[in-house]
Amino acid sequence: MKVLFDQNLSRRLVTLLSDLFPESMHVSEVGLSSAFDISVWEYARDNGFVIASKDSDLSEISVMKGFPPSVIWIHRGNCSTYDIEVLFRENSVALDQLAQEESGKVLILY
Repeated sequence: MKVLFDQNLSRRLVTLLSDLFPESMHVSEVGLSSAFDISVWEYARDNGFVIASKDSDLSEISVMKGFPPSVIWIHRGNCSTYDIEVLFRENSVALDQLAQEESGKVLILY
């Protein structure tokens, strides 16, 4: 699974989670760090990414426009990059299932 990490998540997650998601990128790496959410969503759709974000707007776009891309919505308040890394690792089974979904969906991680 290729994950596109949104601007509200640390760029370091790309490296920290490279063992799980080796083809992942951060929006800043593809020139989308200050882009509108719809542009991020379209880039993910067109390039086979799953979006990871703390912003509910991207999941709402997917619900309205359809899937792909799937969205990983990190529904936590203030937390560290380490906390998010652990969250991804603790939910690796659910993330693997998300990767297998052809129709796409929103996975909420608390």
